[in-house]
Amino acid sequence: MIEFEVGNQPFSIYAFDAQEIQQNLDRQAVNVIASGPSIADVDFTALLDTATIFINGSISLTAQHTFTNVVGYVISDARFIFHQPDILNKYYTGQPLYATLAVLEALVSAHPEIIKKYHHKMRIIYPVDRPWGVKGNNSEFSHLLLKEDSQYQALNRKTPLLAFAPHPKFVIESHHQPAPIGLSLDITHGFVEAGTVAYVATQLAFSRDAGTLHLYGIDLLNNDKPRFYENNERSAPTTLNNVMTNTIVPSFNLLAKTYQQLGVNIVNHSPISQSLFNFN
Repeated sequence: MIEFEVGNQPFSIYAFDAQEIQQNLDRQAVNVIASGPSIADVDFTALLDTATIFINGSISLTAQHTFTNVVGYVISDARFIFHQPDILNKYYTGQPLYATLAVLEALVSAHPEIIKKYHHKMRIIYPVDRPWGVKGNNSEFSHLLLKEDSQYQALNRKTPLLAFAPHPKFVIESHHQPAPIGLSLDITHGFVEAGTVAYVATQLAFSRDAGTLHLYGIDLLNNDKPRFYENNERSAPTTLNNVMTNTIVPSFNLLAKTYQQLGVNIVNHSPISQSLFNFN
C-alpha cells in the first residue's frame, strides 16, 4: 500500500493482489483493447457485454459504445498522462484502474481530483525488475521515498530479468537475443515488460484468471500512423518500431505459447499484425 497526499489529505492505494475476490474473472473471455489505428474498423456491437480491459486512450471508446462489463483500465507509462491530459478527464469514470507508481504520481500532479474520487478503484502494478516502478525520476514523491527509507534504494536498481528464471510465477527465455524475454503468470509478483502496455494488460488478464484473451488494436506495422483517438497534428511519440522485432513479437509469441499450454488461448484480431505473430 502506498499513501498519496492530495490537498493535505492522505489517500491509500493498494498493490494488485490476484487473491482479492473482486480480481477473479472466473474464466470469462476478455477483450484487451489497445489503441492501434485498426480499432477504427472494429465492429464492437457483439463485444459490448464481454469483459473488457482498456489501455491508455482506448478508454475513449466508452463515449461511442455502451460497454457493460469493463473489468480494467491499464496505464503503465506516465508519459500518457502528460501527452493526453484530457483523456482521463473526459472518459475515466471509476473503472478499475491498474497503474504503475510513476503513473499514479503523474495523476497526483495532473489530476488530483481523480485520485480523491476514485483511489479505491485503483491498484498498483509494477515491473518485476523494478519493484514498484521507482525509477529515480525527478518527481518529489520518488525523491521523498529515496530519502526517507533506504529500502527504496534497492528497489530503484533494475534487476536482470535472468534473476527471475527460478521463480515459479515467471517464464524467462534466457537465451533470447539480444536480451532475455519473459512473462508473468501472476503480476501480484510483478509484470515483465516488452515495450508495449498491451503486454502488461495481457499478463494482468491472465493473472486474474481470464478465459480466452482477444487482443484488438495491437497493430505494430503501422506505427507511423496516429492512434485511433489521435490525429496527425497531435500524436504522442512511439518507440514500438525500435523494439517490435527484437522484443514485442517474440515476447507475445512466448506468452501465447505458455498461456495456451495452461489452457488460455490468445487471439489477435488486428488485421495489421496477424502475420507477425505465431499464436497457433
